[in-house]
Amino acid sequence: MTDDASRITRLMTLYHVRWCPECAIVREKLGELGIPYDDVVVPDLRPLRQEVFAVSGQYYVPVIKDRNTVLTETRDILEYLDAQCSETGDREETGSR
Repeated sequence: MTDDASRITRLMTLYHVRWCPECAIVREKLGELGIPYDDVVVPDLRPLRQEVFAVSGQYYVPVIKDRNTVLTETRDILEYLDAQCSETGDREETGSR
């Protein structure tokens, strides 16, 4: 493959709900930085967020999983995303999913 998507070696996974302001901040940051990610919308009710619990050990969102790194606090997620872009250089804008 020669398109931009073929150069992506990994995708982060964002677990979120659509109405959450903290989740929106993380989605905006991912878009701003051009970081591709797997978009996982989880149930609104915390006890039903079994997928989030399996990844992070808790039920709150947003949660980012990047290989073996799992972050559950918005501030930590934003700092991590900024650090990833500064370590790897600017990423190609490919959008989400």
